[in-house]
Parts: sequence; structure tokens; C-alpha cells
Amino acid sequence: MKLRRTLLSVAAATSAALALGLPATVQAQNYKSEYRMSLVVGTAFPWGKGGEIWANKVREKTNGRINIKLYPGVSLIQGDQTREFSALRQGVIDMAIGSTINWSPQVKQLNLFSLPFLMPDYAAIDALTQGAVGKEIFKILDKAGVVPLAWGENGYRELTNSKRPVRTPADLKGLKIRVVGSPLFLDTFTALGANPTQMSWADAQPAFASGAVDGQENPMSIFTAAKLHNVGQKNVTMWGYVADPLVFVVNKEIWNSWTPADREAVRQAAIEAGKEEIAIARKGLAEPGQPLLKDIAGLGVNIVQLSPAERDAFVKATRPIYTKWKGQIGADLVNMAEKAIAARKP
Repeated sequence: MKLRRTLLSVAAATSAALALGLPATVQAQNYKSEYRMSLVVGTAFPWGKGGEIWANKVREKTNGRINIKLYPGVSLIQGDQTREFSALRQGVIDMAIGSTINWSPQVKQLNLFSLPFLMPDYAAIDALTQGAVGKEIFKILDKAGVVPLAWGENGYRELTNSKRPVRTPADLKGLKIRVVGSPLFLDTFTALGANPTQMSWADAQPAFASGAVDGQENPMSIFTAAKLHNVGQKNVTMWGYVADPLVFVVNKEIWNSWTPADREAVRQAAIEAGKEEIAIARKGLAEPGQPLLKDIAGLGVNIVQLSPAERDAFVKATRPIYTKWKGQIGADLVNMAEKAIAARKP
């Protein structure tokens, strides 16, 4: 009798929930009170701002059913950004806006975006992420165990150092340069005669301040937000050697726990947030005159703009690395990317 009353009360509650139009998973109380989003940096940076925008849009579009808490500094995995993809797949992390660089040790095809001098301009990045190559990468990520939803952007990674202006590969000789934990980056900087040193971003900034490390490569939005001019980074070389697309993703089990309507809401929120984040990342750099660089020069920073001939010397110096990694990434995928870039619209 007691069981029958319980079943009746559950049925009544379900009927009431249906009448109110609540999703099935909310009826079953399967939604978590909070979802954990991993980010490498905080909301002072375009990347972190993208996470904040996504979380706010999701909350709004799902009427508060899906609440997201941001965990910058990849704090869910003790600051080790190269473990983020594995942790996401395992469910330690619910969702993330991840760097193609940081995830490349687990998904080799993501090294595509780190091939030196593959993407000469913003139109080239868009030709890849917004076209057939981007769709192919999303299929690969889905097979690797996550649900990719949208593209963002960290930006072109420019070179900075505390020692001297860099205009030629010879100027890099012997400089200790912090790089992310990717073998392709180690190969690239070794080929240029530098001494690449792998370390997390959290460890890098004190190393610049102490002089233990001479330089680094990152988007200029990172330079300004992290105030790298205050830790000795007084020389910038605008060489645009690689760009760093970001990917908005959700853990598969979490994704499957949501209703189809809420999944679509999260996807649309990611697409909208991705577009807004890309605009923020390019602000002051994509416009004529690059006003952001004028602001940085005003801080006492020396900015080197390479001539086409100077840039070509770096392209030639890194070509053997490009060729070596083309085979490791997959020649078909790289060929597809090269064709998409060649056919891009300015």
C-alpha cells in the first residue's frame, strides 16, 4: 500500500512537472546544481571572457536550469593545462574552452594549427575553423570522446623577450624561450636556434621576473592582460607564426544528461559566445593601424614588424619542422587545410 502511494505521488509530481513544461531530466532531478568549466586564464583575458559569456548565455537560455562555475588556471587539474583534455573526457571537468595547442598531445590532428607559418592572416584562420577543416576536426574530437560545439580564438602568438630585438633566426640563438607542453613547439624553437623551455603559464611569469627565462610567445591580448612589460618583456616581434583556435566543448556524459532542447540551447550559446570572444581577441589587431600595438609601444616596449623578406627567413628555417609534422598530423588533413587557405576570401 505504501509503495502504491509512493508511485502515485511520483506520478502526480511528474504530471505536474509536465504541465509546467519542465524538461524530463529536471523532472528526474538529474541535472547537477553546478557544472564545472575549465579555463587556462581568467576573465581579464579574451579567452576567460569567452567562458564568462558562454556561462551567462547558457543560464539565460535554459532559464537557470544549467548553472556553470568557471575554474580558471586549470585549477581542477592542479594547473597542468596539458591534462585538461584527458580530465574532460574522464568527467573530472564538465565543460571547457580549450586550446588546440594544449589538447594536441592527446589529439594529434590539433597540431595542424601549430604548423609554423601555415596561417598568414585572419582570413586563413577563418577558412579553416569555419569550413570543411573545422568540421573534420569536430568529428575527430567527437570520436576522441568529447562534444565540440563552437570555435573561439586565443590569437596569433607573437614573440617577446627581455634581451634584444629579434628580426632574424640568428637573433633567437641561445635565448631561453618558454613554450607550452607540445613537442611541435620544442622542435620549432630548436630549429630556430633558441633554447625552448616547457612550463605552465603559472610558472612562466615568475620565471620572466627573475630572469630565469628570457622570453615567450603568446597573443598580444595575453601580453597586455598579464602586463608582461612589467616582467622584463620589452621586445616584441610580430611574426604571426601560429594562431591558437579555441574549442568550446562538453563532456559526453554531461551532454547526454540534458534534454535535446537544453543541448541545443548550450550549443547556440557556445556559437554566439565564440563569435563574441573572437571579436574581443582580435580587437586592436585586426583593424588598420593596429591600435593595440600603439598602446603597448606606449609602455616602453620595442615592437618589431617584420618585412616580408624577414618573415620568409623564419618560414624557411622552420620548413623542415613543417614537413616532419605534416606526416604526423596526417598529410590529407594538412593538404585540405592548405587548399582552403589558398582559396580563402580576403
